[in-house]
Amino acid sequence: MSDELQRTYDAVADDYVAQVFDELKNKPFDRHLLDDIAARAAGGVICDLGCGPGHVARYLHQRGANVVGVDLSPAMVERARALTPGVCFEVGDMRALDVADGAWQAIAAFYSIIHIPRGALEPVFRGMRRVLAPGGTLLLSFHIGTDVLHRDEWWGHAVSVDFLFLQPDEVTAALQSAGLVVERVMERDPYPEVEYPSRRAYVWALKE
Repeated sequence: MSDELQRTYDAVADDYVAQVFDELKNKPFDRHLLDDIAARAAGGVICDLGCGPGHVARYLHQRGANVVGVDLSPAMVERARALTPGVCFEVGDMRALDVADGAWQAIAAFYSIIHIPRGALEPVFRGMRRVLAPGGTLLLSFHIGTDVLHRDEWWGHAVSVDFLFLQPDEVTAALQSAGLVVERVMERDPYPEVEYPSRRAYVWALKE
């Protein structure tokens, strides 16, 4: 899965930047949550996990947060480094994080678990818990539903990728099984003409 997913995001990197990089300006709810995670981290390192071209990391960096970005796609990491040179971006796989225990005070994983098979969520969350500092915060977002949306073409590129819609209860159950404490679950409707028309969930979880 990781090789094909990497190839997909490498192929669409430039189009992704053009379509997505500035989207936070039209998403006040998301900006509010990112402001909140920056305040909670209080100067500790925040990881934008599955960062793509780094627009979430850029937003946090511009607000004075100590942020790093990690993504599976080397092309995305290359774009992120060019767009926000003040942030450290690295290639990495969230299923096998090459990071020391307790290295990050917070993780923002915006729509980056949507390619993880349902049965693999718990071990991925265990890995996130390992790299969080005690008292650290995890903020997840994902599309709500049970669909699996497959694409063979994306912005004119031949790809093979599945986007998984998830139910909040299955995500919270996996987080709890991984030893994290679910603090809050929030939902919102999509912003018209800004993003894919799916209802979204945001889950706060803590490492005690």
